[in-house]
Amino acid sequence: MGEAVVAAHNVFVYGSLLADDVVRVLLNRVPTSSAALLNGFHRFSIKGRVYPAILPVRNRHVSGRVLMGITDPELHILDEFEDVEYQRTRVEVSLLESSDKLQAHAYVWSNASDPNLYGDWDFEEWKQVHKESFIKMTMGFMEEQELPGSKPRVATYESFYQQDVAEK
Repeated sequence: MGEAVVAAHNVFVYGSLLADDVVRVLLNRVPTSSAALLNGFHRFSIKGRVYPAILPVRNRHVSGRVLMGITDPELHILDEFEDVEYQRTRVEVSLLESSDKLQAHAYVWSNASDPNLYGDWDFEEWKQVHKESFIKMTMGFMEEQELPGSKPRVATYESFYQQDVAEK
C-alpha cells in the first residue's frame, strides 16, 4: 500500500447533511455514520434559509448523526460548504446505540445573537419540501468549486434560491 495515513475526523451533522444524497454530492461517497445526540445545544430554523443552525442552549439536545472517517480534504469541502455562517467547533456527542461519548466536529452558527433564528427545524419536512432543490444547489456549489475564483457557498445558495423564487 504505502499510502500516507490520512487523519480521520468525526463530524456531527444535524441538518441537510443528514441526507445521504447531499453528502454524496459533496464527498462522492457516503461515509459510515452513527445516530448521535449533542447535549447542550438547540437546532433552530433560520428565516429565509432552508437549512438549520445550532447554538448552545442549556438543557436542550440535538439529534443527528456522526459521519466517521472524514479525511482532511473532505473536511475542507465541508468547511467551504458551511462557509462563514458557521464555525467548526469541537463537541462531545453521545452515540445512541452504545451511549459511548465521542469527540467530533460540529458546525455551530457563528452569530450567537442572530434575530433570524427561531423555533425548531424538522428534517422530515425538509426532505419533502426542500431536498430536491437543495441537492441541485449543492451540485452547483461543487461545480463552482472546480472553477478558479469560485463563489462562496452562501453566494451560490442565494443566487440559486433567488433564481428559484423568480421562476415561480
